[in-house]
Amino acid sequence: MGTTFADYCATADAREKIAANVLEWSQMLCLSLEQNFVEESIRRQKFFAVGRPEDAAYYEKRIAELRDGKGCYKFEIETGRKYHKIMMETESQSRSVHAFVDKKTGELYKAASWKSPAKGVRFDLRIIEEREFVFKNCDWAGGYLYKN
Repeated sequence: MGTTFADYCATADAREKIAANVLEWSQMLCLSLEQNFVEESIRRQKFFAVGRPEDAAYYEKRIAELRDGKGCYKFEIETGRKYHKIMMETESQSRSVHAFVDKKTGELYKAASWKSPAKGVRFDLRIIEEREFVFKNCDWAGGYLYKN
């Protein structure tokens, strides 16, 4: 018994749905990373303010700027042939690769270089528990991508 046209169409539809979900999850990862950067930066400013009460006004101003999005890192997706590349950009337009997401499978990889991921899948975004863990525990510096 061979594959019918209906089977092929159903499989193609499923692949398209997974690819659309992977793109959405990649966008959610970018938002989570930006939020983590702001939260971590505000936490650091509060920590520094405790040690220098005479500069409290400066630190309060800096916290307000962070909440307004000034001086924050931006995370965006560059889509290639096989991967969604999660890019990190500073305020001065310096860019680096944060991670790679396989467009077909949703597998998340640490970046090995500008063009390729490191060997070994770090997380599979199709798995709900792993996806929720990533969104909750991701950090802008990429520490969550290192293997234990």
